[in-house]
Amino acid sequence: MQRNFNHCRKYAQNFTMQSGNMLFSGATGLGKTFLSACIARTVADRGYSVVYDTAIHLFSDFEAEKFGMSQEENRGLSQRYLQCDLLIIDDMGTEMGTAFTVSALYNLINNRLMAHRPMIVNTNLLPDELKKRYSPAVASRLLGEFKQLRFFGDDIRMLKSRMQNR
Repeated sequence: MQRNFNHCRKYAQNFTMQSGNMLFSGATGLGKTFLSACIARTVADRGYSVVYDTAIHLFSDFEAEKFGMSQEENRGLSQRYLQCDLLIIDDMGTEMGTAFTVSALYNLINNRLMAHRPMIVNTNLLPDELKKRYSPAVASRLLGEFKQLRFFGDDIRMLKSRMQNR
């Protein structure tokens, strides 16, 4: 975990458009979201555009843009995810798994990779679970083009709860 922290601190402090991508995976309550938010803040403070959003909200925006009643109002919702300097997707794997979400995720990841726009994805899913949940093309990109950081330990929320109940 100390190596993960050190790597993320260096990533945030030295962020450029060539910084590459990271995939955080591990159980709930290990600090993936907290560390992602810290990176977002540091990178944004350095003048880069950062979009930090949950997978559920991201896919909701893509669906509203594609299927919304008022396509005029919803036009361009996905552009912020495609054009920002750093995109951070939180809690990937919590969204409803549909053919649309898999297709939207593939297009998002592929377009950002081709444009050399860095991403951070955090998920509770382990590599084998990613392969089962998403298409081979999505899994290949996530596991082949992202530096994988595994998170280990005890759920900090549960530890705090136990400490408060003593």
